[in-house]
Amino acid sequence: MEKQDKTAGRRTFLKVGGSAAAGLLGRAANAQQTSGVPAQARKPAALPTRNLGLTGYKVGIFSLGGQAALERANNQAIAVPLVERALDLGVNYIDTSSIYGGPQRWSERYVGEVMRRRRTEAFLASKTKERTRDGSMRMLEESLKLLQTDHLDLWQLHDIGLAEDVEAVFAKGGAMEALRQAHDQKIVRHLGITGHFRPDALAECIRRFPFDTILMALNAADSHHFSFTETLLPLAVEKRMGIIGMKVPGRSRLLASWTPPPVELQKKSWEGAVIATTPGPFLMREAMYYSLSLPVSTVIIGCDTIHQLEENVQLACEFTPLNAHQMSTLAARAEPVSKQAMFFKFVSRG
Repeated sequence: MEKQDKTAGRRTFLKVGGSAAAGLLGRAANAQQTSGVPAQARKPAALPTRNLGLTGYKVGIFSLGGQAALERANNQAIAVPLVERALDLGVNYIDTSSIYGGPQRWSERYVGEVMRRRRTEAFLASKTKERTRDGSMRMLEESLKLLQTDHLDLWQLHDIGLAEDVEAVFAKGGAMEALRQAHDQKIVRHLGITGHFRPDALAECIRRFPFDTILMALNAADSHHFSFTETLLPLAVEKRMGIIGMKVPGRSRLLASWTPPPVELQKKSWEGAVIATTPGPFLMREAMYYSLSLPVSTVIIGCDTIHQLEENVQLACEFTPLNAHQMSTLAARAEPVSKQAMFFKFVSRG
């Protein structure tokens, strides 16, 4: 009788029609029903860990982002070994999204190739950019299929940037209905929110709902334009959320090693809202250590090569927090290139 009741509940939950409902129902029937955290991944003692908010999970301070090599088409020969190597090095949080890699969702595909064999070694996070319940359920169904798993450790609202986004996801039939119900059915273990445009919409969301995590842009240029550090980070700390930093090197635009692409190419891309004409002032060590010295649980960084991944892990292993003077000095050095490094805060959202 108990089994019948659970099955009936899931059928009600997944009443969205079509293959998405059928697929999710099958996965829900097989999903782990424990209320605890996922198995803690194996990690070398050298990689420091922090609490991921109140989830009960100890996350390495460096985590693998789902872009860069992981979002490029037909890049399996590089992307899959990169994910494998990250796990070998003790990276235990992997970020991806339903929109990384375009309609083919290459990022989830590559990560899924590894999760098929090593699912218990990572806290697996994906996202929906859909604003409706039904659209988000379809995104979740495909995410589970591509990631070759029956559950996510974290499912997040992707790219909340404007008041319209907030109203849409919290409206009747909005994406929050999908998040709540997927969590209730243990298809997803934790719920989160992400954004990099402006802080106000994210702040409103976490006032309305007790999300477990927040993924926000945090780097040394942040304080100069629409600061997340000043207006959103304190609120997330107060709510004891798991705080994940992204855009740490500003898509490399804060790094001295970065070469700006030709202006005509920049104008053709979505990043072209702010034309970059000069490299940044930082080494990767400085960019990463600035973000890690903030009250974050971890930072996610996309990598192009295994060598780059290994360097980033080594930097995390050697991390020592910066003092207030060092932090203010780095912020001042970032100011001349702050707009190009914060390009994502100036892209038209209309």
